[in-house]
Amino acid sequence: MHDTLMRRLAKPMLFAAAFIWGSSFFIMKGAVDVIPTFYLLAIRFTGGAILLSLVCWKKWKHFTRDYLWRGAIIGGFLFTAYSVQTFGLMGTTPSKNAFLTAVYCVMVPFLYWAVAHKRPDRYNILAAVLCVTGVGLVSLTESFTVTWGDALTLCCAIFYASHIVAVAKVSPGKDIYLLTVFQFFWAAVYAWVFGALFQEFPAAETLLNPDLLIQMGYLIAMATTVALLFQNVGQVWSDPASASVILSLESVFGVLCSVIFYGDPVTGRLLVGFALIFVAVVCSETKFSFLRRSSRGQKVRNRA
Repeated sequence: MHDTLMRRLAKPMLFAAAFIWGSSFFIMKGAVDVIPTFYLLAIRFTGGAILLSLVCWKKWKHFTRDYLWRGAIIGGFLFTAYSVQTFGLMGTTPSKNAFLTAVYCVMVPFLYWAVAHKRPDRYNILAAVLCVTGVGLVSLTESFTVTWGDALTLCCAIFYASHIVAVAKVSPGKDIYLLTVFQFFWAAVYAWVFGALFQEFPAAETLLNPDLLIQMGYLIAMATTVALLFQNVGQVWSDPASASVILSLESVFGVLCSVIFYGDPVTGRLLVGFALIFVAVVCSETKFSFLRRSSRGQKVRNRA
């Protein structure tokens, strides 16, 4: 009974996680305009670590000291990816930031090739070509230049892909929830250190601004803690291919929310670029297996 219920809830959880993360782009844009990037991430990951550790308090019986170094590694990749993405958000629109970040889905097979010596297949290569074309349409201006915000967002996609590969290497045999707590903890530590070194701590009246409190509350509780739990549970109880496609909708939800709530402009060229990037993500993650299943099913019906 429990297994059946969890399988039914898995895909709605993944959709919810994708929507929460997609909606966080324009919220993050509003927050980063009033609070320095490193301190924004420090507060976000500190809150996320505390909330997740309380939610998963029963998991602490599995703690061993190697969770510390494992969390430090993947927390470092996560902090770097979020930092570069947030700085990039300052120089581009939330919708472009959302879609360019999704490029990491295409990069993962090539980075995994370097680490595990598993060669990418033809679908990965096709996805890379589609993705590069889409990125060009989204990022290049009429004068064929890329804004610094677009360039940083593409760099963040590399770090997100590296983070996924790192998690695959250090997480086997470990409780993913407890490991994530330490990932958040170390990401927060890195953010506090970099904030103290390079940025000025915001004034109290800035931190107590009602709008900022609402934005940070959403980022901590929903975009960090709830969305991550939904992703982890959803991936356990569904097949990887469909889970990846559903999570890639984060970029689509990011564009929709940015257009509706932030007023991002939409042009034909952007729509074509977004479509190519999305098809690239679907190609990379599913290898269009759903089309082959549909074709086989049609042949069976025709024979009948």
